Amino acid sequence: MICQIVSQLLLFIIIAHTVIDARAIQEDTVGQLVDGITNENEEMFATVINYRHRFEHSNNIKALRWMFQQHIDAEEVYCEICHILLPILRILIDANQTERIENVTLEICNKFGLVLDVCSGAVHEYKDAVLQVIYLTHFSDKALCSLALNCDRQTDYPALNWTVAIPDKKPPPQPPKPPSPDSPKLKVLQLADIHVDFEYKPGSEADCLEPLCCRKGPPLPGHPGAGFWGTSLHCDLPYWTAQAILEYASKTEEIDFIYYTGDTPPHNVWNQSRADQLYSITTINNLLATTFPNKMLYSAVGNHEAAPCNLFPTPIIKSDNISWLYQALADSWINTLGLPNDTRESILRGGFYTTLVRPGLRLISLNTNYYASDNYWLFVNSTDPLNQLEWFIQWLQYAEDNGEKVHIIAHHPPRTCFAAFGWNFNRIVNRFENTISGQFYGHTHRDEFNMFYDENDRQRPVSMAYIAPSLTTESFLNPGYRIYTMDGDYPSSSYWVLDHRTVIMNLTATNLYNRTILQDEYNVRTAYQLENLFPVDWDNFIKRLEYDIDGPLMSTVYTYYTKSHADGSQCNHVCRRALICDFKTARDDDPYACDSVPPFA
Repeated sequence: MICQIVSQLLLFIIIAHTVIDARAIQEDTVGQLVDGITNENEEMFATVINYRHRFEHSNNIKALRWMFQQHIDAEEVYCEICHILLPILRILIDANQTERIENVTLEICNKFGLVLDVCSGAVHEYKDAVLQVIYLTHFSDKALCSLALNCDRQTDYPALNWTVAIPDKKPPPQPPKPPSPDSPKLKVLQLADIHVDFEYKPGSEADCLEPLCCRKGPPLPGHPGAGFWGTSLHCDLPYWTAQAILEYASKTEEIDFIYYTGDTPPHNVWNQSRADQLYSITTINNLLATTFPNKMLYSAVGNHEAAPCNLFPTPIIKSDNISWLYQALADSWINTLGLPNDTRESILRGGFYTTLVRPGLRLISLNTNYYASDNYWLFVNSTDPLNQLEWFIQWLQYAEDNGEKVHIIAHHPPRTCFAAFGWNFNRIVNRFENTISGQFYGHTHRDEFNMFYDENDRQRPVSMAYIAPSLTTESFLNPGYRIYTMDGDYPSSSYWVLDHRTVIMNLTATNLYNRTILQDEYNVRTAYQLENLFPVDWDNFIKRLEYDIDGPLMSTVYTYYTKSHADGSQCNHVCRRALICDFKTARDDDPYACDSVPPFA
């Protein structure tokens, strides 16, 4: 996503790009960094000169220059350059001369021809956190570079391989069964990734050089302008379009309650303040409360709610805190959206909570931003921040002991989080497979699902997670939302999802006729010919995709994956295989997930 790209761009610029020009490698850049350091400390001065010598004579500089000439992306070269430069940054931090890093970084932004507002904004947004992480982390230079730039497997580092204690005495598995046809049903609306852009300007440049467009300036000749109702490029959603879609859902859908899996602010992450985020949260939550009166709305916190985006400091970080966000969320979720007041304590603690939705149905809203790999504070300490998983296990045990079913909502799907979290989460889902009857996530903006399998019998599915399509159009998407039909409110209800339907706005037609055109995109049981929506049914569905990976069913899946913005012809065999691999696992760094997927066309 844009937030991750901008923050990683900054980290890469600070650590690596201080030596790179798009046309040639500026070998004097290290000199710019170190030439002003006094030689009062002879040992430090000698160390700097030694690293400068290593840099200037490194074969990787030649490789990097060749890479740019050939336009080849070589992560191993990036990581080697990072490894060479990071010790110099540590020395500058120790010498309290970090302003040199900022100045050189901004100069390189200019040399690169990057959009200066974006580049300088990213530097000012993220530099303090990045430098603090470099100063505080226990990882070696090589390890930090490898992890930050995704050059090594996280599981190769013992410090990231933490575990949580899980209760034993697992009850015998009880796979869900279809309810009787006349049993009560629930209708649940899931909203994901609203991302309203309050600065959206119809007619403005929709194909710009910045990460987020449709905000300013006329389009260049031959380039598209921003449509009144939205644009399926690198643009977020106008407020009035979000308002129209929500009003449509309120008037046309039967809704018992709502899950909102987070991400309200727009994607201009290089130029955001706490005040900007709070305005987005307050405005959209007020809109939701007004549009869906007398409906309970249960929220999870997204990575874009933070300022800077992605960065959720844990209590051990003394230079920053995120209590300002949790105070605002607690007030808004309780006072505006109607959560019970007994959720306030855990929301203030870490943006997570639990509550009863119906008799026998408990909701647990997790803050998975504390496990996301682009939360750089985790490079200081990633071991179960705030003991959230321990708290999660305690409530699952309570639910099991009291005969409750549990729905989980969160922003980041486990697959997009640190490997250690994904593996621990998988163990938890395995242990409480009889209790967990639904998982609902967002973040990817696309229509996806993830499978969970038995830890000992990899062929037995135990759970699955829905990753709902976004309301925003960013990027190359139609707006959409999801309606679930669930086993309803009666004694012994399973509260499993029985069917779901996705609704999209046809943005092309809406802009063409200047009126909102929303339509049912598909009903999942009908479109995919599924008998039920239990884990075994989704596992069988994946087997069908694997058997005919280049066939029409996989084409349909890809169409719905993009909310009908693209079709199957735009996803070749490699693309289809990667998509199935993602469906088959809810864990990052799973070495066996793709073993059964046909590797060749």
